[in-house]
Amino acid sequence: MRVLVTGSNGFLGRPLVARLEARGIEVEALALEPGPADFGPRFHAVDVRDRETVTALVAALDPDVVVHLAALSHVGASWQRIDEYYAANVVGTENVVAAAAGRRLLFSSSAEVYGLVPEEEQPIRETRAPAPRSPYALTKAVAERSALAAGAVVVRCFNLLGAGQAPSFALPSFAAQLAAIEAGVAEPVLRVGNLAARRDFVHVEDAVDGLVQLVERGESGGVYNLASGEARSIGELVEALVRLSGVAARREVDPERIRPVDVPLLVGEASRLRSLGWTPCRGVEAALGELWSEARSGAGQPA
Repeated sequence: MRVLVTGSNGFLGRPLVARLEARGIEVEALALEPGPADFGPRFHAVDVRDRETVTALVAALDPDVVVHLAALSHVGASWQRIDEYYAANVVGTENVVAAAAGRRLLFSSSAEVYGLVPEEEQPIRETRAPAPRSPYALTKAVAERSALAAGAVVVRCFNLLGAGQAPSFALPSFAAQLAAIEAGVAEPVLRVGNLAARRDFVHVEDAVDGLVQLVERGESGGVYNLASGEARSIGELVEALVRLSGVAARREVDPERIRPVDVPLLVGEASRLRSLGWTPCRGVEAALGELWSEARSGAGQPA
């Protein structure tokens, strides 16, 4: 089997490519530009917004499966970059769907498409209609429609966490700040946003396990939540990270880290994915440990 992975240099793409290859699967890696992972001749620098080039590459490589991960994914940044998010996430997905031309397709969406869901109606099931509350969530909801119309498998990922995540995201940012404080290059202040929001966190390697199951066994036209079923507040994880680091720092709310709209709770019900044999086993604490180790090895520049 040959699998083409878009967004191969991303937080989820890099470990997915490695895992598929470990299973003896031939992988072709597509991304906007080269990144930290060295894919050698299997790497193709292509912008998914360029339909002609994407279509020609898919036709030339002739994969059995296309896994579409390429996207802009920072919820907060999407408010300032709406046009860019639409082009990358909606037009890019439409182009990949067209290029796939009937091949098996797995599209990575987001739990953000669910929007504001009453607490008593959570954990959220896949049958709930999307009601996006941010530009990012809206682009993912629109892209889902194109993917599902083509018979794709759609996976709605809840919050992923682990080594390799960009420092623009909350927990990697806090780890980087703590490392900078420990290294003596920043004052002992941890700048935070909304710590009350509760999210369903999944270790990135557990997410990779789920995607592999969906590549091999997911139902065409089906939607799957990738979630732990447990909600943890951002504040709770900040305190766990501080304890892990042993770094003393006062908390200070940074207005730049407050989103115009922030959903208070998102927790998912993933029995459909679990029925394929998926079981998350690594946990949030392991992911925090990896983030802290990575931040310290990076000499701790403030984020």
